Amino acid sequence: MAEASRSYCTSDFDYQLPPELIAQTPAEQRGDSRLLVLRGDQLETRGFADLVDLIPPGDLLVLNTTKVRHARLIGRRPSGAPAEVLLLHPGIEDAWVAMGSPGSALRPGKQIALGNDMAVETLEILEEGYRLVRFIGGTADTAMARYGRLPLPPYITRDPTPRDDDRYQTVFAERAGSVAAPTAGLHFTAEILGALRVKGVAIARIDLEVGPGTFRPVETEEIDKHPMHPERYEISAAASADIAQTRAAGGKLWAVGTTVVRALESAALEGGRVRVGAAETRLMIA
Repeated sequence: MAEASRSYCTSDFDYQLPPELIAQTPAEQRGDSRLLVLRGDQLETRGFADLVDLIPPGDLLVLNTTKVRHARLIGRRPSGAPAEVLLLHPGIEDAWVAMGSPGSALRPGKQIALGNDMAVETLEILEEGYRLVRFIGGTADTAMARYGRLPLPPYITRDPTPRDDDRYQTVFAERAGSVAAPTAGLHFTAEILGALRVKGVAIARIDLEVGPGTFRPVETEEIDKHPMHPERYEISAAASADIAQTRAAGGKLWAVGTTVVRALESAALEGGRVRVGAAETRLMIA
């Protein structure tokens, strides 16, 4: 008999992570990071470039090609005190769904100035504390181009640098739409991808817009009661065909990161196929 599914609690995942072990800067070169390999119950530490040796010919590597927006806006309140707005995704008409701090600066009707020529005004408070905001003096794209910063993960406590504009994007990033990078993909280089192709490993590309659900803390004791923010994903006909062909031939899929896993599992159909098109996922991997 199959083991009955269980409900996990946040306390099941308690462990000590010394702050000095949380990297604040990337490896000097992409591909130089470490790779933890699990075979059965055996753990092995390798280099990330060794991934080329681990994936057999005929298998399929699936990448998330989303690109991170410069969605973090630092402005000032009428008092002159600082405030922050993080743009999540477009809302209705020209408004955007956002989050920010302090919460008192994002009450309906309040404005946060960006430079001397633009402002963000809160229109409405939405579920889970998100805000619906609009821009005065320009568009969201203008605001991100002029004043936007790269939104680094909350566990990185330093300010972003110009180098992050390159290193906090994957080498295969295409269309901007995320507030965080699909971090498992950050370690790939063009050379590693080329070596996989030469070996006979196929590569498919999908798009999932990483949102706040990826980094917001779980605030419920029972994990399955945690509300996940919906994230949009899109799977092309070509990617779907590659997946079906690989599975039919007995090959395996190598999903690069949780975003790819969540998109593929949300779109899964019978017979090893996935649904083509755009949709949203609230899937949580527990």
